[in-house]
Amino acid sequence: MSSQSLVVRKAAVLGSGVMGAQIAAHLANADVPVVLFDLAAKEGDPNAIVKKAIEGLKKLQPAPLVTRDRLAHIDIGNYDQHLDKLRDCDLVIEAISEKIEWKVDLYGKITPYLGERTIVASNTSGISINQLAGSFPAERRSRFCGVHFFNPPRYMQLVELIPAQVTDPAMLDALEAWLVTRMGKGVVRGKDTPSFVANRIGLFSILAVMYHTEQFKLGFDEVDALTGPRIGRPKSATYRTADVIGLDTIAHVTDSQFDTLASDPWRDYFKSPTWLSGLIGKGALGQKSGGGIFRKAGRDIMVLDSASMDYRPSTLGVAPEVEQILKNRNAAERFAALRASSHPQAQFLWAMFRDVFHYSAYHLAEIADNARDVDFAMRWGYGWAQGPFEIWQSAGWKAIADAIQADIAAGKTMAQVPLPAWVAARDGVHQPDGSYSAADNAVKPRSSLPVYRRQLFPDLILGETHERGETLLENDGVRIWRMPAVDARIAILSFKSKMHSLGKEVVEGIYQAVAMAEADFDGLVISHDAPFAVGANLAEVMQLVKAQQWDELDRVVAHFQGATKALRFAQVPTVAAVEGMAFGGGAEVAMHCAHRVMALESYIGLVEAGVGLIPAGGGCKEMARRASEAAMRRERQDPWEEIHKSFGSIIRGMVSKNAVDAKSMGFACDGDTVLFNARELLYVAIRQARAMFEGAYRPPLPARAIKVIGRPGNATLHMDLVNLREGGFMSAHDYVVSEASALVLCGGDVEPGTLVDEQWLLDIERRQFVELLKNEKTQQRMVYMLENGKPLRN
Repeated sequence: MSSQSLVVRKAAVLGSGVMGAQIAAHLANADVPVVLFDLAAKEGDPNAIVKKAIEGLKKLQPAPLVTRDRLAHIDIGNYDQHLDKLRDCDLVIEAISEKIEWKVDLYGKITPYLGERTIVASNTSGISINQLAGSFPAERRSRFCGVHFFNPPRYMQLVELIPAQVTDPAMLDALEAWLVTRMGKGVVRGKDTPSFVANRIGLFSILAVMYHTEQFKLGFDEVDALTGPRIGRPKSATYRTADVIGLDTIAHVTDSQFDTLASDPWRDYFKSPTWLSGLIGKGALGQKSGGGIFRKAGRDIMVLDSASMDYRPSTLGVAPEVEQILKNRNAAERFAALRASSHPQAQFLWAMFRDVFHYSAYHLAEIADNARDVDFAMRWGYGWAQGPFEIWQSAGWKAIADAIQADIAAGKTMAQVPLPAWVAARDGVHQPDGSYSAADNAVKPRSSLPVYRRQLFPDLILGETHERGETLLENDGVRIWRMPAVDARIAILSFKSKMHSLGKEVVEGIYQAVAMAEADFDGLVISHDAPFAVGANLAEVMQLVKAQQWDELDRVVAHFQGATKALRFAQVPTVAAVEGMAFGGGAEVAMHCAHRVMALESYIGLVEAGVGLIPAGGGCKEMARRASEAAMRRERQDPWEEIHKSFGSIIRGMVSKNAVDAKSMGFACDGDTVLFNARELLYVAIRQARAMFEGAYRPPLPARAIKVIGRPGNATLHMDLVNLREGGFMSAHDYVVSEASALVLCGGDVEPGTLVDEQWLLDIERRQFVELLKNEKTQQRMVYMLENGKPLRN
């Protein structure tokens, strides 16, 4: 059940443009050494083009690299001098410009340098894979396919895998497994048709929006208000997305589709609108040129008026009556109301959805194996909350089909073609045992590749449910359960509170889970959907603060410290499966487990300073303990360097940029596991707990000789604080909060080099925490956070 049947010791990426450079970066993220190639520069350094691309990776946002040191794993090369570097590459990804003659010419150059088992894959977004495969010698064609990443490659889940007719099926299966686990991707297999799956539907959706914007005489800002989160699409909606992509790119792709899709009934949608050509002619290409459909004028956002071709303030939004329709959570009622409404915005939305449904059904057999692949492609590649078939089915399959047919009969649709016959013969495309394949007229189950057995809770399609396992204990705060089909003797603890905050019931649940695991199981895994945990339940704490129950607050904090200690010293291995945010107390829970299995996109930090507090669930204690142990390993006199680093992150409330960064910040350990595919977290966490138990796991003994830096270290940290305060980088209350952190991290008012135990540090933590709760400015921060969801700087 692993992807190890495909071994990629080294890879190459041909083309150092926006996509090629970022694909190379993500290979380096995944610990795959990579050679990034491009043309030799005509003047000066022959490698100048690639070097410029690598420099660009340092500045690009969102960051394509998990850490800057990954650049060391990207080698450089040009086609004139370095093709010999391809000889030891197991995977070569071509990502040059979308010119078939350029690709064919490059394939001819590289072929003599390829190993017998080397896989070559094109990142083309739409050129025929069969045509490209034909440019290789016959003996190489079985090792060629399309591998289409989406931008930005690190963050977008979708990769389309497109075989040629002669592609080796076993190679394709192995590559899919490798992409899923090693690169963390959601793979959809596309057919060799123009634009494959996601872009075929996604581009049509954009063009349908553009067409109906004009038909219903709506403003671009008005349409973006309609086609963003209100209908389950990203915040950038339609026209802001077009600006980000580049209006010239949109025009190039639509023109190409117009030429390629000569028999498509919707072909006229692929004609560039007059206003689009006008903007391109003026050099207004979108974000890359400083403006396109939208542009900034000082602090104001201006939007193009397509009638006058001039800009006006972006002020139009959703009409109240349409807003009311969109708030209806019942999809069938919502769509019925859109069809019945005479408001142009409602009619626009219905027309746009109708055309996307019609187009998706009409082309399903041509572009994809089944409806599930189309829906996942749109969710993973375009950020839709649901794919087109899921939306249609949830709104009532037959009712929507009848409405589409009625509009066709009434001449309201551009494409005067009926829905495929299979639509009327079915009551939907998704069912518990699989999704409909129009090409085979059959329901297709999910892939049977072993790699997917690692995903105990895969992304669900409409109509599917997860196997819940066996519940051992459940209340409003937690669920303790197990999965007998995986490992009946590993207990699982899941938090149920909002954002998995750590209230009384959750903390009590930690004690119960550890006790049950020690008594009846071989290990304990903490696992639930992201976020891992956002920290303490501030509302519960605030109630005690208002009642001035300081002794009770001291007991509450001590009780939470006891819970994290229970995780650290449990007699069976405890494993935290971390994804998303692990803030404050959530970070402390993870830090005290014996091992962490973290999704790459995990953001961990001790952020208590934002509400005027310090970490008090053992966070400061752990940082001091780890600093002392690191200093001992490196044979340094004191742990000053590590303490200073930890102090800086705590007082600023710094959060790791990812799981790898969490290790360097001290929130995770070097030996912790980082997974690129978050859907594999629970499987790997259970296996990790099992391996630790089978390895005769022994919990650590409480540390009794933590070397602290004492009064001199505290004084030095205070000098830093004074400079920050006097420089205007810190408020007066920030200073007070930071003083408390400094005192704990330095071990209190003791001589430097004093050896203290863990409880000593926990006691200082708890006292400082409770004293800060008595401070009016801390209370103001807590109230502000509860009311506004963001920190107050006072």
